[in-house]
Amino acid sequence: MREYNFDGLIGPTHNYAGLSPGNLASQHHGGQPSHPREAALQGLEKMRFVSELGVGQAVLPPQPRPSLRTLRTLGFTGSDEEVITRAARDAEHLLRLTSSASAMWTANAATVAPSADTADGRVHLTPANLTQMFHRAIEADTTHAVLRAIFADPKHFQVHAPLPGASHFADEGAANHTRLFTPGHKAVHVLAWGRSAWQDVKGPQRFPARQTLESSQALARLHQLAPEQVLLPQQHPDGIDAGAFHTDVLAVGNERFLMLHALAFVEHPKLLQTLREKLGDAFRFEVATDAELPVKDAVRAYPFNSQVLSLPDGTMAIIAPIESRETPTARAFLERVVAGDNPVKAVHYLDVRQSMNNGGGPACLRQRISLTDAERAAITADVFYSPALHEGLAAWVRKHYRDVLKPEDVRDPQLARETMTALDELTRLLKLGSVYDFQQ
Repeated sequence: MREYNFDGLIGPTHNYAGLSPGNLASQHHGGQPSHPREAALQGLEKMRFVSELGVGQAVLPPQPRPSLRTLRTLGFTGSDEEVITRAARDAEHLLRLTSSASAMWTANAATVAPSADTADGRVHLTPANLTQMFHRAIEADTTHAVLRAIFADPKHFQVHAPLPGASHFADEGAANHTRLFTPGHKAVHVLAWGRSAWQDVKGPQRFPARQTLESSQALARLHQLAPEQVLLPQQHPDGIDAGAFHTDVLAVGNERFLMLHALAFVEHPKLLQTLREKLGDAFRFEVATDAELPVKDAVRAYPFNSQVLSLPDGTMAIIAPIESRETPTARAFLERVVAGDNPVKAVHYLDVRQSMNNGGGPACLRQRISLTDAERAAITADVFYSPALHEGLAAWVRKHYRDVLKPEDVRDPQLARETMTALDELTRLLKLGSVYDFQQ
C-alpha cells in the first residue's frame, strides 16, 4: 500500500467567523478579514512540497458556502439571492454558521481503514457527522457525496453513511484517529474520545468534549476491525480545556512512531505500554512534558498538528507550521525529536497561516488514505496530485477567489454566485460529476 494525503482545497468563502468554542485560534481571529486566494495557494504549496518529498498526494474539493440548502431547510424561501438577503436581515448568525469555512480541515471529513486491516479486504470510509457543532454538522451530506464519487468502485471501497446524528454518536473524523503498525505485527487503530454518552467519566470543565466513546466503538465495528487491533483511549480533560479540542492538537502518529504531549491522553504511560506490547520493540515514541513544552505553547504553535510522513528512503519527516519554528519551546521539542532514537530525521516548517488563524495546521488540512495499486487504479476522478493538476488548480484559484473577505461580505449574494460558478468548474476539472446540491 501507499499512503495518500488527501488535502482539502480551501474554498472561495474562507472566512474567520469564530464559531468553535474550544478552538482558541478560531475564537481569537473571529471577525478579522481573511484572504481566500492566499489561503488556497498556501494549501496548494503544501501539497506541492509533500509531493516533491515523494509522498502520495491528492485533493478533495471545497463545500459550497453559504449552504443554501440548509438555509432553505431553516425556512428561508425565494431565489438564491432572496434566501441570502432574508437570512442576512432576519438571522445573521444563521448566515454566518452556514457560511463557515471549516470544511477545509479534511482531517475531520471522515475516518478511514485500509483494506489490509478490514475483514472484507476493502477500504472503509465513514464521513464524520460532526454533530457537536452546527456549522460543521452541515458538512456530512456533501462529504458523503464527494467520497462516493471518488471511491465509487464497490469491489474496492465501502463508503458508509455518517453515524446517526445525535449527541450520543458525535463523530469528529480522523482528527481523533491514528493508525500505527510495525513489520510483523497487525496495525493498531487508536480511536480516541473525549466523553461518553453512557458511562460516567470525568470530562473537561471549560470547553466541550466532542468525540464520544460510543462513536469510536461504532467506527471500529463498521470498519470490520478485529478487537485486538483497536485501542480506545480517552482524551485528557485538561488537554481539552487547554484548547486541544481534537486529539491531533496534542498527538500525531505514523507507522511505528507516535509523538504526543503528556496531556494528550488520560494515563498516557499505560497507552504507550500497551502499544509497545502490541507493536513490539520497533515501536518508538516521543513525549513532551508540560515542563518542556507548556500545553499553552503546544496549542498556540501546533507542533503536534504536524504531518509525519514516511519518505522513500525509509526515514520520516515532520511538516510543521511556521508558528512552531517561531515558538522556542515548540522548536526545541521538534529538534529533540529529530535528534532522538526514532525514524524522524528532518522537520520542515511551512507557511499555512491562513489556516492556522482559523484553528487548523498542516495535519488538519489532510485526510490520510492508504491504497494498493489496484485501489488507486480504480479511482477515475482526477484528484491525484501532479504538476499539471497543480497549475490547473492554481489558475482556477486566481480566477475565482477574492483577495480579501470581510465578515460582512458573507451577506453579499454575489459571493454565493461566484462560489457556485467556481465549484461547478472545479467538478469538471477534477472529473467528479455532480456532487453539489446546486448541480442536481
